[in-house]
Amino acid sequence: MLATSHRLRTSTDFSTTVRSGVRNGRRNLVLYTASIAADEPSRFGFIVSKAVGNAVTRNLVKRRLREAAALALKNQGTGLAVVVRALPAAASADWEQLLGDFNAALAANRKRLGGMVPPPLPDRTGSTTTEGTPRA
Repeated sequence: MLATSHRLRTSTDFSTTVRSGVRNGRRNLVLYTASIAADEPSRFGFIVSKAVGNAVTRNLVKRRLREAAALALKNQGTGLAVVVRALPAAASADWEQLLGDFNAALAANRKRLGGMVPPPLPDRTGSTTTEGTPRA
């Protein structure tokens, strides 16, 4: 489970990330990434529509994507806002496929953002309580 400080919560946060960030699509998901302040914790949001499947399937996909995001936090603990949109193919994908697509898309987006993203940090022991993406 992701801590509250690592989640996108408001529709404004989602729309800001999707509109101002870079996008990378894979077979099972589309990942939108925007840079935020280097000292703010990275935050993740998930969009899993009914096109993915019934409630049980959607929740399974969402739990797997949350775990992939938690693993990504170990490498990139600060400076990113990420929205993950699950595609219908994610319903039949296994854990390795979802994790591979997530990591590949995140790496591609970090490369496209270039110097706007702070370098990956070692494991963080403390976290901040700041929520929400800064608005322009």
